[in-house]
Amino acid sequence: MGARIEHLVTSGTFSLDGGTWDVDNNVWIVGDDAEVFVIDPAHDAGRIAEAVGGRAVKAVLLTHGHDDHIRHAREFAALVSAPVLMNPEDQMLWEAVYPGTTPDGEIRDGDHFEVAGTRLTALHTPGHSPGSTVFVAEDLGTVFSGDTLFSGGPGATGRSYSDFPTIVGSIRDRLLTLPPETVVNTGHGDSTTIGAEAPHLDEWIARGH
Repeated sequence: MGARIEHLVTSGTFSLDGGTWDVDNNVWIVGDDAEVFVIDPAHDAGRIAEAVGGRAVKAVLLTHGHDDHIRHAREFAALVSAPVLMNPEDQMLWEAVYPGTTPDGEIRDGDHFEVAGTRLTALHTPGHSPGSTVFVAEDLGTVFSGDTLFSGGPGATGRSYSDFPTIVGSIRDRLLTLPPETVVNTGHGDSTTIGAEAPHLDEWIARGH
């Protein structure tokens, strides 16, 4: 039996630049009945640990360092005895939540993560944050896009450490080059496909967000 994808939606808040907003986050579990990776275990560590059950968690993979994605990562990791990994370019966001510490390991562009016969490949896609990273599971026809690409356009770039031209370049050069049938499993909201989003790139550039 190969790897499968499980999906939870958890609810909480996102805080940055002095504001706080209610958000729903997508949590992705990738693996089989024995072992999994968990991508962005947001808000409800206990519920996510229950979904994992007795399976071994090889690692927690973080798409970026915004607090709605990382604030409960340590708590979840402790429940399942797993390391927390993140792109170090988001270290300043990490330290806003966990001062004076670092994640347990780094995620670099091109890193591979193997589970249940499936490989997740990390692609660095800065823009929403400097360290934003997506995970391509070619065998599953999927990319876990974090907050880089959503149904309807790029992730937000109106706050600290984000940049619209940078995210457009990341999407154009790293995501829209994937096969059009690739499912985009996002950090928030509904999934989409590369083929559904690609025709709208020029519209996003024209509107500026």
